[in-house]
Amino acid sequence: MRLWIASVISNFGDGLSTVAYPWLASAVTRDPILIAGVGLVRFLPWLVFTLPAGVLTDRYDRKRLVALMDSLRFFVTLAVALTIVPFQASLSSPEEIASGAADPPTGATALLIALYVSALLFGMAEVLRDNSAQTLLPSIVDKSQLERANGRLWSAEMVMNTFIGPPLAGPLLAVAFALPFFVDAGSFAVAAGLIFTIGGRATPRPATEARGRMRDELKEGFGWLWRHLFLRRLAILLGLTNGFTNLAFAVFVLFAQEVLNLGPVGFGLIGTGFAIGGILGGLGGAKVSEKLGPGSAILGTLGVVAVASILTGLTSSAVLVWALGVGQGFASTVWNVVTVSLRQQIIPDRLLGRVNSGYRFFGWGMMPIGIGLGGVLTDVLETTVSREVGLRAPWIVSGVAHLVLLWWAWSRVNTRTITEARSSVETQPVTQSTPD
Repeated sequence: MRLWIASVISNFGDGLSTVAYPWLASAVTRDPILIAGVGLVRFLPWLVFTLPAGVLTDRYDRKRLVALMDSLRFFVTLAVALTIVPFQASLSSPEEIASGAADPPTGATALLIALYVSALLFGMAEVLRDNSAQTLLPSIVDKSQLERANGRLWSAEMVMNTFIGPPLAGPLLAVAFALPFFVDAGSFAVAAGLIFTIGGRATPRPATEARGRMRDELKEGFGWLWRHLFLRRLAILLGLTNGFTNLAFAVFVLFAQEVLNLGPVGFGLIGTGFAIGGILGGLGGAKVSEKLGPGSAILGTLGVVAVASILTGLTSSAVLVWALGVGQGFASTVWNVVTVSLRQQIIPDRLLGRVNSGYRFFGWGMMPIGIGLGGVLTDVLETTVSREVGLRAPWIVSGVAHLVLLWWAWSRVNTRTITEARSSVETQPVTQSTPD
């Protein structure tokens, strides 16, 4: 319960930051590459730090790592808030930003540097924190209840991260640009305090067990993942999905301001559609998996995201984008409930941190690449065709790419292959397989 409450509180702060960070970036610059760069730097640690983080997760108390990383995120976010304060008066109003007519504020370079540095540090803490939290859950919840527990965690995350936090960020930004960051920092402080109060230790190996070199331990975990044909396919599929999804979202703040004509409050509210879908997916993900089969649930996710992305790129209606977000939120959360629970059931506990980190190296490492490509695609099309085409095209490209991924996954990631993967845990160790 304390882990769940800590997740609720910290994700409320995250919900504020999902609006506050990009809106602040758009107040400093209108360059799509520079705005996408903030997201790229934020997710870059998933590409370069994920594997070492997995070794740390399997070496040290996972509970303590979660608390320490929440503490670090508190200090980083507080530093950003304090950096904004001296420049508060020079930042443009939300209405001027939305119109695109605002001049660069005083200290724009300093604010951009602060955003980039904080995004990098925040991302590194997030990598270790999330990997530790995900591997901590099986030590608290019985394996038979993992889908239900993950569903409740994902539902709480969706509610706070996209349903409650973002709509409140707009009014807070209207009062002061720094205010959402102060609130966000406070949420991390409270979350860290709650985790610190959880008794016991969550160390996967006895303290007396000898530790090998980090390189050898990393190789052991990554090798286990690579030899597991199904999990390797699933990790690569997730990576491509996340890459193309983030290609579309790279400059979403500009899309919302200039195509959907939204201010900060509307920008916060647009995410509530995704949240509603996420809540439904979190609460019903286990039932969907049971009714349709886990493979069909995963394939359905790809189809829903493909259609929603294409329609988003073609419309100028904020209401339609909101409704499409309901479908995307539902599908994405069902994916998480099914696949996270599956990994927790299949991977041995002593390797869970390292194998999870290898999985996320593929799954999340593509996110900064997708963000970077999205910014470049928008910039190129803005120069050669028009600004509007540049803001719409990433969504259509993402949707078409997801249709291709659906075709590839149809015979490789389905209920039959998932059943075989689960059965292999009960029969024999995973053997070497040929790359596919």
